[in-house]
Amino acid sequence: MRLLPLLSLLLLTLGLPGQQKPRELPKPPDGCVERVWDVGGIRRSAIVRAPLVRGEAKPPVVFGWHGHHGTAARVADKWEIMKLWPEAVFVFPQGLPTPTVNDPQGKGNGWQTRPGAQEDRDLRFFDVMLTDVLKEQGADKDRVFALGHSNGGVFCYLLCQTRADRLAGIAPVAGVIASRPKELTPMPVLHVAGRKDPIVKFTGQEASIAVARKANACVETAKPWGEAGALKGEIWTSEKAPVVAAIHDGAHEFPKGASELIVRFFREQPPKAR
Repeated sequence: MRLLPLLSLLLLTLGLPGQQKPRELPKPPDGCVERVWDVGGIRRSAIVRAPLVRGEAKPPVVFGWHGHHGTAARVADKWEIMKLWPEAVFVFPQGLPTPTVNDPQGKGNGWQTRPGAQEDRDLRFFDVMLTDVLKEQGADKDRVFALGHSNGGVFCYLLCQTRADRLAGIAPVAGVIASRPKELTPMPVLHVAGRKDPIVKFTGQEASIAVARKANACVETAKPWGEAGALKGEIWTSEKAPVVAAIHDGAHEFPKGASELIVRFFREQPPKAR
């Protein structure tokens, strides 16, 4: 009579098919906490770091979106961006299983890439997080930024399309505009791209940079802007908003120097005009 319960317990312990043990996510880096929200009945979470230094001004907010198959805790640690801006609030959201071209069954965690996809669950998640973080941290609603790698970079462009009124700048790394709008709202953009990227083709990233330049009414000729690691950034200026491209000869990575250039770019942007 006790054989069936014992068998079930054994399957749960070993993680065999039918009762697989949930995969544990990495722990938050030191100085960070995990926050949890209920968004439309779905449990969502993010790694949050409060400012290490408090000045007279309200702190800026930086959202960091991991790539497909990524985790919030891993990129929060690997990108090493938090130490570069101790005055800022950092939020690294955790994605949910999401189908993509390379993962049609949606086994990897990621983000929606188009308006309306996955019932806009990730856009609604952003809205909820931003409202809470601004209130809890006393943060500056006019200095909210977003960076992301790969699928996270695509989501940065989606935020530019759909939440431009809430952002002061974006920094996609190895991302593209997945859903081409008729026009983009002018937005400061820093785009990091690898010429040998086999996953998000460089030609597509170039096209996205061109869309941003057109939306911002940038000048035709770029000029040197900054260097970090193997990255050399060039800037197209504009009376509306600048576009910076930092191109490297690598593939689909978050390259060394990217965090330094992103923080510099975000710091240079004025508070969003209302």
